[in-house]
Amino acid sequence: MEKHDVIVLGAGAAGLYCAIEAARRGRRVVVLDHAKAPGEKIRISGGGRCNFTNLQIAPERFLSQNPRFALSALRRYTQHDFIARVNAAGIAWHEKTLGQLFCDGSAGQIVDMLLRDLAAAGGVLRLGVTPREIGHDGSFVVRTDDGAFRAPRLVVATGGKSIPKMGATGLGYRIAEQFGLRLVETRPGLVPLTFGPEVLDPLRPLAGIAVPARVSCGKAAFEEGLLFTHRGLSGPSILQISSYWREGDSLRVNLAADRDVAADLAAIKASQGRIAVKTALARILPERLAQVVAERLALKGNLADQSKAAMAALTAAVTEWEVKPNGSEGYRTAEVTLGGVDTRDLDARTMEARGVPGLYFIGEVVDVTGWLGGYNFQWAWSSGWAAGQAV
Repeated sequence: MEKHDVIVLGAGAAGLYCAIEAARRGRRVVVLDHAKAPGEKIRISGGGRCNFTNLQIAPERFLSQNPRFALSALRRYTQHDFIARVNAAGIAWHEKTLGQLFCDGSAGQIVDMLLRDLAAAGGVLRLGVTPREIGHDGSFVVRTDDGAFRAPRLVVATGGKSIPKMGATGLGYRIAEQFGLRLVETRPGLVPLTFGPEVLDPLRPLAGIAVPARVSCGKAAFEEGLLFTHRGLSGPSILQISSYWREGDSLRVNLAADRDVAADLAAIKASQGRIAVKTALARILPERLAQVVAERLALKGNLADQSKAAMAALTAAVTEWEVKPNGSEGYRTAEVTLGGVDTRDLDARTMEARGVPGLYFIGEVVDVTGWLGGYNFQWAWSSGWAAGQAV
């Protein structure tokens, strides 16, 4: 049986960062993961360039039953702290949009940095090791097919359920339940939304078309790109709103968020009133989308023939399209898992379970989920750092 000071389950962003910090404090640390390679979500993120943080980190951009829980870790280890780490490693980066920071080169640079830091601090990484049983007799014992590991402190950084083909499991939730911690119901987040045939059939010809959109659901709204797909809607605005959407909710969509549609249509009517409605719409929207919108309204005559009420209806069809998803693409394509270990059972400063000394939960397994755009990586770095100072 191998003996260590700290066992970290999960070689993703949070787990590796926690292990580095703990090892730098002189702890004997081992990281266990069933995967064949570490940091796989890091490698595929940001189109392979890793959107590793965001300049606009703010607590209101994280979803949780207790939105204030994340404040301690995010304030004590900020995006600027991680940027300094990236700069020290000589990794070039750039701001893409909305504060999102990406590597100039491969996302593998971030993984390589973490592995170098872990090795330099004396931490041990063991891959292809699947935990089969967790015991606790004053210390934690993790039994695997490759032997048993014992330590007085156990950090659970196993992630959520999203992207199971990459090895995502519900292990962290089972460990939480084993030790009496409460769970907030989990569901896919940052995920494309799907529609029933009655909505989807007219939209099928639009697959592949992208527009700048404003999408709202309840009080939440996002103004970013929207993409029509064979199953429904995707793109940044849809991924963002999916974290707020619930079954039965409708979305309100402005398909031309970068335009004053009413003013544009009025100008076209005044100068070129004899053109068809769909032709006028095609000056504002992609042609295929313009045709679908025009067909849905079934307005007769040219643009000049349209009454004030018809013009208002035409504007509303573009700017106030109301549509009800019937579901999402699920964990298969979800970037994150909403819900998880209930923050009421964790210490916000250390990430330690309140009723189980020595047991910690960090990263995606916790009921803290950020917006699209580097927020979830920053939560991984911050929560991992916080636990790394405590174990």
